[in-house]
Amino acid sequence: MNKTQSYICENVERLDTFLTSQIGQSRSQIANLIKKGCVEVDKKVVSRSGAKLKEGQTVKVEFPKIEIKPVPDIDFDVEVLYEDDDVLVINKPSGLIVHPAPSVNEATLVDWLKYRGVRLSTISAEERNGIVHRLDKGTSGTMVVAKNNASHEFLSKQLQDKSMGRYYLAVITPPLKDELTEVEIPIARSLNNRLKMACLEHGKYAKTLFKNLALSSDEKNQLVACKLFTGRTHQIRAHLESKNRHIIGDDIYAQSPKQEKSERILLHAYIIYFIHPKSKERVTFSVLPDAQMMNYINKKFNTEQIDEVMETSYIMHSFAADS
Repeated sequence: MNKTQSYICENVERLDTFLTSQIGQSRSQIANLIKKGCVEVDKKVVSRSGAKLKEGQTVKVEFPKIEIKPVPDIDFDVEVLYEDDDVLVINKPSGLIVHPAPSVNEATLVDWLKYRGVRLSTISAEERNGIVHRLDKGTSGTMVVAKNNASHEFLSKQLQDKSMGRYYLAVITPPLKDELTEVEIPIARSLNNRLKMACLEHGKYAKTLFKNLALSSDEKNQLVACKLFTGRTHQIRAHLESKNRHIIGDDIYAQSPKQEKSERILLHAYIIYFIHPKSKERVTFSVLPDAQMMNYINKKFNTEQIDEVMETSYIMHSFAADS
């Protein structure tokens, strides 16, 4: 049986742009859904990707039953930070894709969850079962997975009303000048590079706050904490690019081919907090970056200073006035 999902448009915008932001698939995948007649606007099938939506219109998507590809051997494991009947909190390793897509030929986090026998919510499209929010392939760190539909809906609402919060660590170059740097610029798909997002006036509202944690010994790099107030694709990377900064190891948003190299992008989802679906109490989880990222930080920065500024309480209190 095919899965259907409805979305309410809040602004005037293109149909494909709206669905790309809502579903989290690429624009080409969205265009394919529209072409196949899987999308209705106010109960009428729409076949043009560029159709203009009006405020308040209802968009219904019927996700076709996907063909299950043979999954490559699951030869990796994922650290579980917490698990109960409603949620699973994991430490996603760098290099792991979150959910399957037509262009993905490797095992994903969703594949691992199913292989492990984790019961997942079914509120999203089949290939995204349980996934409330995602991390880019190269980004590591904390993620919460919903194990039933009630938990999924409860957690998704927290993404909207900001009662769920996330703090990231990143090593950037060149350093930002201020202790706290706020970037509040809309984000949309880049007009010049489909792999990138860009800060554009017609984009979705986005806000990030960057906290200076430490300068490297040579003062060329900076360890920053990033507080997300919205959850746009590539938000941290696009907002840094608007300030002519980039994350070490980022081969998409880097400013110069002579940039310092790293085998992975040095971006890590360090802390996540949310209201538990059942207990209704606020819970917080954190996990240090992997050895590769920590080795880089320890090599470039004063380790005593790093130990102090990476305390979770220090980071969360740094943003307390703006949370």
